[in-house]
Amino acid sequence: MAGERKGTPGNLTADDWVQAGYALLASDGMRALKIERLCEQVGATRGSFYWHFTDMKGYRAALVASWNAFLEQDRRSLAELEDLPPRERLSGMMRQLLSPQHWTLERAMREWARSDDIAAANVRAADHRVLVAVTKAYVDYGFSPEDAALRGQATFATGIGALHLMDSADALTTADRYERFLDLMLAR
Repeated sequence: MAGERKGTPGNLTADDWVQAGYALLASDGMRALKIERLCEQVGATRGSFYWHFTDMKGYRAALVASWNAFLEQDRRSLAELEDLPPRERLSGMMRQLLSPQHWTLERAMREWARSDDIAAANVRAADHRVLVAVTKAYVDYGFSPEDAALRGQATFATGIGALHLMDSADALTTADRYERFLDLMLAR
């Protein structure tokens, strides 16, 4: 990744720093993304930060690269669901997209996207991909394209809302709630 060095002193890795950045973005917003706050978050010194990253620009590039790698894995995971029956596919998408890992990353990247054009473009592309997959599942279930689009948008908006309304990643793990929501969305 851009701005990273090879080799690590101590036990911290560049990914530890990246994950700390996501956590800060998700909980406290873009203003919290400062070297001092990151050092507090991981319990390390500025020297450790500079061992892993040349500067804050390099660090932010590593955040974007990490997000893009996550999105690529996400694309593969969604593709693996394509052969499932529509309800199972929707249920799998909900479990995947409302996972604790998504909670932190989505909140972080959506916060960052409010002030960064590159992050915003990444979020828009990811949103489009998910919305297309969700809408297709509703079409495959038997809804008209118009109804499927409306249900897809409602499902997507509910998922984004859940990510922002829940105060912890653990609150998203109730599978029964997903299934009840799908019952509502699949009712005719």
